[in-house]
Amino acid sequence: MNELWNALWEWAADALQDSVRMLPFLFAAYWLIELVEHRHSERAERILAGGGRFGFVPGAVLGLLPQCGFSAMAANLYASRMISLGTLLAVFLATSDEAVPLMLASPGHWRQLAALLGIKLAAALLAGFLADIVLRGLVPQSLRGGYLGSAHAVDCHEHEEDEGIFRAACRHTLHIFLFILAFNLALGALTAAVGEDVLGAFLAAAGPWQPAAAGLIGLIPNCVSSVLLTQLYLAGQLSLGGVVAGLCTGAGVGLAVLLRANPSRKQTGFIIVLLYLVGTAAGLVCGLLF
Repeated sequence: MNELWNALWEWAADALQDSVRMLPFLFAAYWLIELVEHRHSERAERILAGGGRFGFVPGAVLGLLPQCGFSAMAANLYASRMISLGTLLAVFLATSDEAVPLMLASPGHWRQLAALLGIKLAAALLAGFLADIVLRGLVPQSLRGGYLGSAHAVDCHEHEEDEGIFRAACRHTLHIFLFILAFNLALGALTAAVGEDVLGAFLAAAGPWQPAAAGLIGLIPNCVSSVLLTQLYLAGQLSLGGVVAGLCTGAGVGLAVLLRANPSRKQTGFIIVLLYLVGTAAGLVCGLLF
């Protein structure tokens, strides 16, 4: 019995230590995120709306910023016919939600973060270019599409207008820290129960299907999916192709906004299918090349 308690205490202490180490990096990342959201969201909206046929370029760049406010903004702008299908796809594919601050909180993974963002940017630009330039005439207007809104309409951080940047950063850091701690505890318990070798073998058995499965998880319109996928990747349980696919399809709350704001269910369904296919393809390509 004492051995069991010792083992439980050991993996719980390891989980707590791993989570606490992330705190200063998480706070720094979320302080910067809140600064952008509070002071520059309207400028970002004007850039997206004014991009015209080549709006997918600023859309892909803005989508890389680690928060789902821009994906919600893009969904509203698309529903109000202010941006193109390619711009919306670019924003959705580039959006990483919580992945960036989580990986910033692990300095040993900064190189992988740079590579991941580069891959997502390339996928977003390519998809936007194909949708708006190359294949524009092949897709019926009824599927291409136009709820007027802004980046503040739906915000995954849910900060109040009068909430200061420091307080919002502290709150969101605490929220994500608790989720990370719970995830680390659960992962530690699972690893202790079945053994690292068995767990690794089970995940590795998915092989080339990892991107397809991760892409489905990414479609869940919530910040939790990006946290889950990133933690699995950082723990070595998910391949680069898997995390690329999941984070490309993971548009955060943007999909929920699109489902609510866009009057055409046919267009919304078409966009979701496109998002999944492009994200999964990007993951499969990464799996073949890397």
